[in-house]
Amino acid sequence: MRSTHVRRRFPLAYRLITGPDDRSFCERISAALAEGYVLHGNPAVTFNGTSVICAQAVILPAAVATSDAAVADAVDALDADLEFDGEGIA
Repeated sequence: MRSTHVRRRFPLAYRLITGPDDRSFCERISAALAEGYVLHGNPAVTFNGTSVICAQAVILPAAVATSDAAVADAVDALDADLEFDGEGIA
């Protein structure tokens, strides 16, 4: 039988950490920050009828920068292939 668990080779660039608003949630956020993640946006909270549930996005700056650079390179490559003859609709 194959395992459904996939071992990650690289850290995720983006994570959304969710859970009850308790010490465990804060420890998970603190651990992500210690791993090099930074907070991304404001936390979100909701009430499920029993407890407050929090969500906080975190990003890994180096992974995001690498991704942004790859997108910029791809756009530059597309722009290099385009020719503009001065005609067109403005």
